[in-house]
Amino acid sequence: MRVPGWYVLLLAAVGAERVRELSVSRAHERATVGAPAAPATYPLMVAAHMGLLTLPLLEIAGRRQRPPRWGWIAVLAGATALRLWSIRSLGGAWNVHAVVPRDVRPVETGPYRYIRHPNYLAVILEFAAIPLIAGARLSAVVLSALNAVVLYDRIRAEEALLNESPAYREAFARRARFLPRIY
Repeated sequence: MRVPGWYVLLLAAVGAERVRELSVSRAHERATVGAPAAPATYPLMVAAHMGLLTLPLLEIAGRRQRPPRWGWIAVLAGATALRLWSIRSLGGAWNVHAVVPRDVRPVETGPYRYIRHPNYLAVILEFAAIPLIAGARLSAVVLSALNAVVLYDRIRAEEALLNESPAYREAFARRARFLPRIY
């Protein structure tokens, strides 16, 4: 099985970042009293993220090595920056289980100033970019479809919990989910 070393390193870096985020998330969850959004689809989300780090490798194994697609590397860099900005903006309220605190206070700084779900937008972009950087088109399509199923359920459930807060409803009533100025 021949896979470009640069791609293995890229996936290892993405995986290491996800492990670090899990550690941060656990600390935030321990300090949060509230309900998780869509707990039934969390295992599917984990499977999708594991697939993101493995399926593209299997798809490109044995192919003639090609250079990285720099446009998709730029998309990944932008998506990663957006995700980290989102996490930083949410601070202690951010966690991977989307536990919504009972006393939720809407965050309207950082990318949340423009859209309701910048972290999910970043993940959508990552699910396309990570496989496509190495030309794993089938992985990009399959994993993006799986991610869409997970996010559909998760966003619906998370917004239901968030909308229990009048402050959240007021702050985000006119804010687009993913693209500024598109409701």
